[in-house]
Amino acid sequence: MSAIMGPEEENLDQDAMAAEWMASLEGGDGGDEMSPEWSAALGSEGAATSVAGRGGADRILGQEEIDSLLGFSFDELSLSQHSGIRAIIDSAMVSYERLPMLEIVFDRMVRLLTTSLRNFTSDNVEVSLESITSVRFGDYLNSIPLPAILSVIKAEEWDNYGIVTVNSSLIYSIIDVLLGGRRGVSSVKVEGRPYSTIETNLVRRLLEIVLSDAEQAFKPLSPVTFNIDRMETNPRFAAIARPANAAILVRLHIDMEDRGGAFEFLLPYATIEPIRDVLLQGFMGEKFGRDATWEGHLATEIWSAELDLDVILYERQIPLRRIMELNVGDTLMLDMEPDELVELRCGNVTLTEGRMGRSGEQVALQIERELRQSKTTMAIFDSADARQEVA
Repeated sequence: MSAIMGPEEENLDQDAMAAEWMASLEGGDGGDEMSPEWSAALGSEGAATSVAGRGGADRILGQEEIDSLLGFSFDELSLSQHSGIRAIIDSAMVSYERLPMLEIVFDRMVRLLTTSLRNFTSDNVEVSLESITSVRFGDYLNSIPLPAILSVIKAEEWDNYGIVTVNSSLIYSIIDVLLGGRRGVSSVKVEGRPYSTIETNLVRRLLEIVLSDAEQAFKPLSPVTFNIDRMETNPRFAAIARPANAAILVRLHIDMEDRGGAFEFLLPYATIEPIRDVLLQGFMGEKFGRDATWEGHLATEIWSAELDLDVILYERQIPLRRIMELNVGDTLMLDMEPDELVELRCGNVTLTEGRMGRSGEQVALQIERELRQSKTTMAIFDSADARQEVA
């Protein structure tokens, strides 16, 4: 005799069936195939779920879609390329202004450093500027791959600090080159031990060359002296600013044929604040807007240029009607005395004044006042004149 179940008993029965089905799946009984009665019972609900999963509002996102939405993946986490929500978060984290002159400074530093390192290593060295970015100081310390050597430097004139980080590849490559390692053999990195005194001293010598070229690169903007304050292997001991402070990160790569590595130049914004106005200016060229050779050439050409000078004896405005009434033989009276000053002009520019006279058979002008000084500095003309005398 079949009993008729009420709504509550029917719900309890379905819950019990669902629990029994989940237990069978976890235990491996029937995990691959569904029993016929379960297929019949869940047929309508499964079809509805399948339809909703394909295009309904209850669609479940896959892991790749979630990673694309968030802008990063835990498997391939990159600090340089972000998209999605991660890009929005990062754009709000670091807000910095563009410093055009800083790019020119480090471009000049790359050229100077290429020559210096070639003389230092007696090898073919190529230095390239990879990137200039802005980062949070705390994020940068957490992203440094260890082992590495961090040199805390002090900018004496700016009265603040910076960091130069040399990664392990560059450290062992420099050591290998300076101590006579064979070419074509990659440097062997020894794990699990600190850097020796010899290795540290060689890296210090490399840093001294880098800082010397950095001083030369900054010299046209603001003379500065970079001194090594201390060298650390633990990023926690190289804290020179608060973790939330923004900083400029410059990454350069050194390639010595089949060996090389990278080093990073970190300058907090507080360090470059004294020269921020200068860095905001935009000049083109290596000479930061000035080229001594071009200035001397221009001054030499100006000295040898020919000018047409006009002596204005008398100048007066009269009505056009009176000009039209002039006839042959009429006399125009000049309202001036014979010994009055007349103007010497070049085009529409009045240069000086003098007195008219005669020298032999020529009409002459005697200068009575000094030439009007131009607003342009005369230093370039003086240097060009001295260059002509030497020649």
